[in-house]
Formats: sequence, C-alpha cells, structure tokens
Amino acid sequence: MSRSLRNIAIIAHVDHGKTTLVDELLRQSGAFRDNQRVDERAMDRNALERERGITILAKVTSVAWNDVRLNIVDTPGHADFGGEVERILSMVDGAVLLVDAAEGPMPQTKFVLSKALKVGLRPIVALNKIDKDEARPDAVVDEVFDLFAALGADEDQLDFPILYGSAKQGWMADAPDGPQDDVSPLFEKIVEHVSEPKTEDGPFRMLATTIEADPYLGRILTGRIASGTVKPNMNVNALARDGRVVERGRVSKVLAFRGLERTPVDEARAGDIVAIAGLNEATVADTLADTTVETPIAADPIDPPTLAMTFRVNDSPLAGTEGKKVTSRMIRDRLFREAEGNVALEVTETGEKDAFEVAGRGELQLAVLIETMRREGFELGVSRPKVVVKKDESGALLEPIEEVVIDVDEEHSGAVVQKLSERKADLIEMVPSGGGRQRLVFHAPTRGLIGYQGELLSDTRGTAIMNRVFLKYDAHKGEIQGRRTGVLISMAQGEAVAYALFNLEDRGPMMIKPGDKVYEGMIIGEHTRGNDLEVNVLKGKKLTNVRASGKDDAVTLTPPIRMTLEKALAYIEDTELVEVTPESVRLRKVHLDPHERKRAEKTKAA
Repeated sequence: MSRSLRNIAIIAHVDHGKTTLVDELLRQSGAFRDNQRVDERAMDRNALERERGITILAKVTSVAWNDVRLNIVDTPGHADFGGEVERILSMVDGAVLLVDAAEGPMPQTKFVLSKALKVGLRPIVALNKIDKDEARPDAVVDEVFDLFAALGADEDQLDFPILYGSAKQGWMADAPDGPQDDVSPLFEKIVEHVSEPKTEDGPFRMLATTIEADPYLGRILTGRIASGTVKPNMNVNALARDGRVVERGRVSKVLAFRGLERTPVDEARAGDIVAIAGLNEATVADTLADTTVETPIAADPIDPPTLAMTFRVNDSPLAGTEGKKVTSRMIRDRLFREAEGNVALEVTETGEKDAFEVAGRGELQLAVLIETMRREGFELGVSRPKVVVKKDESGALLEPIEEVVIDVDEEHSGAVVQKLSERKADLIEMVPSGGGRQRLVFHAPTRGLIGYQGELLSDTRGTAIMNRVFLKYDAHKGEIQGRRTGVLISMAQGEAVAYALFNLEDRGPMMIKPGDKVYEGMIIGEHTRGNDLEVNVLKGKKLTNVRASGKDDAVTLTPPIRMTLEKALAYIEDTELVEVTPESVRLRKVHLDPHERKRAEKTKAA
C-alpha cells in the first residue's frame, strides 16, 4: 500500500533546537528500535558538526506517521551556511519555523523565513524551549506575526498555525501549558496543513539540490522528483541551467530515505525525495531527466558570496613536514570539488600559479572548509579575509552590510556600542531583553566585523551573544582602523629556547612555547608597540666554567597566546598569512626575507 506523502523542512535560527526536534520526531515515530543506542543530535553526523554543536550540511530523513510518510529536511541555522537553506526549500511543500520562546525571532529567523515566504511556503510556527524560566510565548507570537507582515507575507501565510512545546522534553501542544505528552500535535498539524507534493505529467525530471561522495557508490545526488518515475539501470541525461547536456549516464541505484538510513528501492515516483547514484559529472542545480527531455527545471539563484580568501601552496621552510597533500594540483582539485557541491562557494584561479581565491558567505564557512582540508592532510597558506565589493551604475564602490544583533549585560553595552561605532557600524535599535540584559541591533559593514568576535567576548567577559546575517550592498563606509599593534618576527630558523623567550617577554606576549620550530619570517608574538620587530628566539644562555654563588633560578614563562584557526584568520593583516597544517596553525609574513618585506613596503607606499 503506497502511503500519502509530505515533504517538509525544519527552519530556524542557529541553536533554536531544530536537530533536537528531528531526534524526537524520529524517536516517537518508531524509526528507532527500543533497544537501539542513538547519539544525541543524530542528524549531525559530521565530526565538525558534533564538535561545534551546529548543523553545517542540510540532511534528509523520513518517518512514517499513521498512513503518511514524511520526508523531513534538517537545515543549518547559521547565516554562513544559508546556501544550503536556499537550495533545500525548492524540494519541500511546507516548513516548520522553530522559534525560541525566550529569544524570539533572531536575524537568521528573518533570513530563513524570507526565503520560505518567497518560494510560496505556508510555515507552521512552533515555539520551542517553552520550559525556560524566561519564556515569553505571547510576546514572541506577536513578534513572529510582525516579522511575517514585515516580510510581505500574504493572507494565507499570515494565518499560520502555532504550536508550543519543548523538543528536549519531547512534547508539542496547542497551548503553552497543555498536555505535555508527545509530539503528535506537530505530526497532525503537518499532515493537515501541508499539501501533498505537487507533481507534473511527463517523463522523469529531478532537480539535484545536494551532492555528496560515497566511497562505494561514488557521487550521490539528492533531490525531489518533479515528474515521472526513476528506476535503477535507467538511462538519464544531466542538463545544465541553459539546457546543455552535461552528461549522459545510467542510474546505478535509487535510494529512498528511511529513518537515518538510505534504502535502495526498485522505483521512485514523482513527489518523493530520493538520492541517485551512478553519474560522474552532474552537480547541484543540474536537472536529471529522461533522455527525451530537453528543458531543465529552473533553479532559483543563490545569494552571492560576500567574503573571499586566497588559498595558496604552503611555501614555508617547514612545508611538507606535517601534511601529505601539499601540491597546487591537489589543492586545486579539492577546492573545485568543494565548489561543485557547495553552491554558496566560488573558486577562481588567480594570476599567481599556486594561489586560488575562494569566496563564501562568511568567516565561519571558510574556516570550516580550511579545518576540513587540514584534517584530510592538506597544508595551506591562507590570506586575511577580504570583502567582495561591487560597483553601482555610477561607478561608486558598494560593500556588504550585515544586520548584527548582540545580546549583552547592560553594564557592557557602552563598550560594545563604542567598539562597533569605531568599526563604522550604525546603531539601529537598543531594547531591554530581560534579566538585566540589552539587545543591540546594528547595521555594520562586513569588513568591520572581521575579527570582532574575540574582542567582543573580551569586552563583555564572555557574556555577549552575537548573531549576524547579510542585509544588503551599500555605499562604502571608508577606512576602518585595523590592528593597532605590531608583531614579533623570528630572524632565524631552529627551535625556540626558553631563555630567549624569557628575555623577550617585556617586548610583548608570545604565541610559541620552548621547543616549537620557528623559521625566518614567522610571527612568534605580539609587539607592545605599533611597529614590527625582528627577534632571535634561538639565543641560549652563555655558559662558563665559573660557578655562580647562587643557584640559577628556573625560567618561569608566561603561557603563550593559543592561536586557533578562527583567531589566527581574524588576527592577521594583509601582509601576513596563516600557515595551516594537520598538526599546527602558524602565523607568518607573506615575504619571509626581511629585504623583500622592505621592498614590498616601499612599492606599496609608492
């Protein structure tokens, strides 16, 4: 018996509980055996997702509820991975908008909701974390309604159903206080409110929306079948957006989603979300179709990248000592492979033969790519992030502006406003958010936000929460003050000596410890003054035959600054690089030789 079908996406701001809710939907629909051990946040299968506690890749799962099968898509909540959300919404017929009952709508809520409304979805609103002491369900419902109205929702969309509950405790209900049994009210609301998939007549057509590599099956393309049926061993064409045939191939496997597993099926019909294996060239936004089809399915345009970095071959003296993948060909192939599956990334070759420009949505998206590559054994040199600027019709320069929402204790709000105004941000709104905290809303240039996260946490003693989302391109805001201190640069190659580091401590905090390998041109610390200083960290204590009357004291060093990847990318200036290897994150000058550095400075000044 074929079940009735619903395709739905769960969309929300980061950390509002999407993946936890999907866990409960899977558990309560009987997708897991009673004795099956399932990790928390079962959908976050990627190692980086589990470490960081965020969803990076959109994933599909499927549950059966009574006589209905629900294909559920778990989407990322972070603005940097918004490209995943934009693609996914073309696959579904409905969405559950999850909103924190205490925080209310946040910048990313606005972003994902605007995309859902734009493609004509009628979202169901679920207020999550209703069990929090600071929950304010009535006020949040009003805020959500205002947001729908502000985003131009039509009358049908404004008449959204509302549910209240706690994904963590495993219940949803029609009222904030009422019955805390299970999530069946949400299942019922989805079946009642979301229509069956719209299908077309004609032969097989499917728009590929996500891509992944499988060690056994090769490329796997996931999408929703728009028309016809697909079976294993069927001949298909892959059509680009312009109708050009990218590839002619044969479907080796058709995989349907069942719980957390993908199960091979003999046939899949229009309306279902499936994964197809067997094609080698087809990628995201291509249409997989019967060989008689010549017209591709229109793919919605994706928002453009706003931030770019240069990835280059690691040419430091320590190159090749820690990683196995070090050549420009390996780096090039890996980056272009990433760009195929991630439509929010753009990779271009630069004038230099060993460097590639990678443009994406934000620092986090690019940092996740770098972290993934270093775990795969790559060595890279990465430049400071720079914004992707445009020009308007009159030739004036435009730069990306972001909406930034910061929740902070009242005592620290002055410091936040001051720092962001120095970074050319405009304060739009300042409202109390309960519990002695304030919510500050800014419109800030992306340039000014590079590296601000660490400074914000220092200024607010780690209590501030910052959320940001791309707003628009607007007039260039002018010069923004960069790092105010210089750096300490090693003048020789070898291993750092404790005695030398101890004697250099009054010059500024160090970034290395005794025994660390250093080389000429490597940044080993921060200078207390505004200029760069070359220092010798290899200089040991001169020993003689004459014994000292007192015992030499053991050298006690201040612990060094620990440079994480994100911290390093935010710290460096335009003349510096981050050297990333599987074992280390080092900072260095672009030109290692001091004479070359001076020549480059003179050329730039001229």
